[in-house]
Amino acid sequence: MNEALVLLPDIMCDARVFGPQLAAFSKTHAITVAPITGGDRIEEIASNLLDVLPRRFALSGLALGASVAMEIVRRAPDRVTRVALMNASALAETPQSAADFEPIITKARAGNLRGFADGIMPPETLAPGPMRAEVMALVYDMADHLGKDALIRQARAIQRRRDYQAVLRKIKMPTLVLCGANDSATPIKRHSFLADLIPYAELSVIEGAGRLPTLEQPDATTDALSEWMRQPLVLR
Repeated sequence: MNEALVLLPDIMCDARVFGPQLAAFSKTHAITVAPITGGDRIEEIASNLLDVLPRRFALSGLALGASVAMEIVRRAPDRVTRVALMNASALAETPQSAADFEPIITKARAGNLRGFADGIMPPETLAPGPMRAEVMALVYDMADHLGKDALIRQARAIQRRRDYQAVLRKIKMPTLVLCGANDSATPIKRHSFLADLIPYAELSVIEGAGRLPTLEQPDATTDALSEWMRQPLVLR
């Protein structure tokens, strides 16, 4: 039987951010899109998820979801068969970058979820072109669906996340590091550095995509994930 596949979305996103991948992989794999709204710390979110996820699974996280994925690997490496980190950062926030979230969080508290979304994911972090407006419209809708309390918890989790470089150096499983070529928030060189930390990592750069390659270039992203899922497991 094929491995179960767990997908972890980005901040402000629900299962719709993986819509094309769900359509592709649901034919052959048991898929879980796990919400990352259950806490205001990465550690708390990961701990709550481990209570309900399958015993063993392939794990893919997008941006904030990738941070949660790294924490899951840190806590329970024997439960994860392979990991894909998409538009990820392994670094903790600096005091200044953490402080920069405060005015954005204030917008959410006031009910200005569109302002919150634009502060967290400015449109220019997506690739230019006709898909940008369509993807941003979906982001706004997903943010509304999650609601301000969940969004504030997610922003707090980013503010407080730890540095995961030491965790990545210990990973000994098939690993995909994937990024959109146009993601100004986490550029290619940062992903190259991240991939270099991991013994079994492969780097895939998706042209014509930015912060949300799963939606901006769904076919190329699905192809990269499919290749990752076909890699033989590493004996540990």
